[in-house]
Order: sequence, then structure tokens, then C-alpha cells
Amino acid sequence: MPHPIDETFTALPLRALADAALARARALGAEHADFRFERVRTASWRLRDARPSGSSDDTDAGYAVRVVHGGAWGFAAGVDRTMDAAAKVASQAVAMAKLSARVIRSAGSDERVELADEPSHGERTWVSAYEVNPFEVADEEKTALLTEWSAGLLGADGVAHTDASLTTVQENKFYADTAGTVTTQQRVRVHPQVTAVAVSDSGDFDSMRTLAPPVGRGWEYARGTGWDWDAELAELPVLLAEKLAAPAVEAGAYDLVVDPSNLWLTIHESIGHATELDRALGYEAAYAGTSFATPDGLGTLRYGSELMNVTGDRTAEHGLATVGYDDEGVSAQSWDLVRDGVLVGYQLDRRIAKLTGMGRSNGCAYADSPAHVPVQRMANVSLRPAEHGPSTEELISGVADGIYVVGDRSWSIDMQRYNFQFTGQRFHRIRNGRLAGQLRDVAYQATTTDFWGSMEAVGGPATYVLGGAFNCGKAQPGQVAAVSHGCPSALFRDVSILNTSQEAGR
Repeated sequence: MPHPIDETFTALPLRALADAALARARALGAEHADFRFERVRTASWRLRDARPSGSSDDTDAGYAVRVVHGGAWGFAAGVDRTMDAAAKVASQAVAMAKLSARVIRSAGSDERVELADEPSHGERTWVSAYEVNPFEVADEEKTALLTEWSAGLLGADGVAHTDASLTTVQENKFYADTAGTVTTQQRVRVHPQVTAVAVSDSGDFDSMRTLAPPVGRGWEYARGTGWDWDAELAELPVLLAEKLAAPAVEAGAYDLVVDPSNLWLTIHESIGHATELDRALGYEAAYAGTSFATPDGLGTLRYGSELMNVTGDRTAEHGLATVGYDDEGVSAQSWDLVRDGVLVGYQLDRRIAKLTGMGRSNGCAYADSPAHVPVQRMANVSLRPAEHGPSTEELISGVADGIYVVGDRSWSIDMQRYNFQFTGQRFHRIRNGRLAGQLRDVAYQATTTDFWGSMEAVGGPATYVLGGAFNCGKAQPGQVAAVSHGCPSALFRDVSILNTSQEAGR
């Protein structure tokens, strides 16, 4: 059974504020208006060497009114919870739209804001999938668990320092629009993480952190539901010691088996951002960049090998970008972005969908704060596993000379999402189908289409893991969104490998 929505949120005058704002917007001639009340609570804890080093607990609450008036956007936000104040915010949004329309027309443009049709969904509630709300767990229990993890690592041979952190978020949103959609939603997400640091006798040092991704779950995740923390923490010191003593990689071309703990980030940067249609159309060029995957290639662009099937998904269980309805009242959906290696879809909001004639929005509008206007944001973009695909061990067994890449670390990609390089947490040498120790100073480099075109095998469902991040950035003013990317292990042939120390001139 889903959890009930937090009563302290539903007790707020949400409907009355929305009614006042939407009534004023209608009276002033708005072609469309929506009201969004948002409350986001974020709490975090951090320990250094098993001792508390910081904590925070912040709540961002308020409401916003967005309108289309005279073919232009208007937006305003407020915090005063009176009906008169909500109506005034709506008036400010309409005034902003009128000013925007004058500026647009004076520049000689006849472009008008129009929104793709979306049926009215009436009154709906939605709550994300979790068992225990982390905000109902005592802070002492959270810090005790981080202390336990840290102390266990510090007691292991070779571990000199530890960092342990936990971030928890509860996001509540109420949305209402002039078409009659009214939604009330609650999302919970958590991100526990532990890093171990080793220092050699010669003064060399390195670190390794847990691979457990942030997820749309509750406190049960930190207690072992969905991730085996005990097993990962137990092997971390051994892996770190091996990494510290590992030889540097010899630059060249290698076959790669890439673990989901690394591949999710490559998906995020080279597919997730590249298939945001506002970016592909140039709307983010001044800040977040553009995309090589332009609309003229829709249906024809060879993105990767025929084994490549990528979906955009706002419905994935425990996904960080999973919702019931987006911030334009569009119901959550799943759709194809790449099918059999060919670009077949984009991520859309209602304006971009209408502007490009692509039909209905697939629900990708999101604002991270009541003070921010919704923008087109990333869905859970995921590489699908092969139905009867191999295990990770079977993928490795098919490599004579290669590297097994595990965990994400640093990355770099150009403004068109085309030329990139990625590092990782650890790199295991593969010789004649077997792992043969770790390597250091490794980065893989490619263009997006060459890399995905070199994908020769895709792992089966048992290798599939939902990775992700809390901190995807976009827009001006900047906004941050949480997003997940699922993928199996995969085999890539003949990929360029750099020695990062040599590249840095060391």
C-alpha cells in the first residue's frame, strides 16, 4: 500500500490558494494558467573518520503561478499564504507575460507560446515507492549507522581515513491548472555513501567509494533493502589496497566490459542530455550547450549498434526522476529514444512538443523550487538489457585483452555531447577471459556514436542496475534535478584508453 501524503502538507490551504490564483489569471485573459505549491525538505549528515563533521536540515516552501497570455510566458512566485496574495502573484505573472510579449514583438518575432494538448486528469494523488520515510527515523539512528560503517572500515588494514554521508529528501508538490487537472504528490529519495582513503609508506594515496547509487527509496535502503552494504563495505579495503599498488595502464586500444556502476554516467552525458529536445533545438546553447542529435536525424541517425535500445521513463520503480505527473500536469510515461541503434525520440515538455509538431508531451517538465519556472528536464534514461543476454562474467570471458570498468569518477564531454572521456573507481585488467589485477590512471575516450557503435554485447536482466545522481544541472537561473539511469553490463570493442598521468604531464 502507498504511504499517505504528509498531513502537514495537505493541511495547507493548497486548493484555496490555487483557486484564487487561477481565477485571477482567467479574469485577466490568460490562455493558460497553472499553480504549483512546493515543499522540499533536504537533510544531510557527514562523518569524517567516524566523527560528525556536519549536518543540515532545510525546507524550501512556496508557490508559483505560470501563465500564457498574449502568446507569451509569464511567471511569478510567492510565500504569503493568503488568497489575496495568491491572486496578486497571478496578476504579476500576467504582467510579466504582457511585458514579454511586447519585447518579443518589438524584436520582430511572431512566435507564440502554445502548449501541446493534455487531457484533464481531474484530481489525482501519487506517492513514490518506499517503505520507511527517512524523516520518520531518529537522527541518532542515522548517525549511528554511518559511524558503524566508518568504524568498520577504519579497523581494516590499510584504511587511513573515511568519509561517510547521507542525504535524504522529501518532495511534496500540489499542482492545479485551468484545464482541471489537480495533483498532489510526494517523493522520497536517499543517498548514503562511504569513501575510504589509503596512504602508502611512500606517501602515495588513493580512495575508493561505495558503488551504491542514490535511489527513490526510503530508510530501508540504508538497512539493506536493494543493496548489500555489508558485502560491499567488507571488500572495499582489499580492493583499495590492490588499487594503490596497481601498475599504470599502457595507453592504447582495448576491449571494455563496462559495469552499470560506470555506464550509467556515460548514458547520462552522451544520451540523456543529447536527447533533450530543447537542447537539440539550441535553447540551452548559452549555458548547458547543444546536441549533435538534431531533429533532422530523427529516424535516421545511427546512434549506436543494433543492440542499443534506450528508453525515456518517468514511471520506473525507485527512479529518481519518477513521478505520477510532471509540473505541467502531464501523466508519467515511458517511450523509446533509441531503437535498434537509431534515434527515434526525444524528451519533451508541452511547449516544445507543440512547437515541433511531435504530438503529446512525454512529461519532462520539472522545477526544483517554487521560485523557479518549470523547464524541460531529463527522464530516467536507460539502456535496456538483452532478454536472454549474458552475465557480466560471460562478457568478461569473451575478452582476450581488455579492461573491466567499475564505478564512476571524473568525466568530460563537449558542448554538443559528442566527444568525451570518462574515468572510474577501479579498472580490472582482463587477460584471456579472466580478471588479472587492477590498473591505475585509466580513462576511456571516444565520440558518442563511435562508442555506442562499438557495443558488441549487452548483458541480461540479472546485470541491470539503476544508477543515478541527485545533482543534474541545467537552465538559467540554474536548477538541479535528481535522475536515474538503468543499464546492464555491456561489451565494447577497440576503445581508446588514455593514461591520465601521462596526459596530465606527470
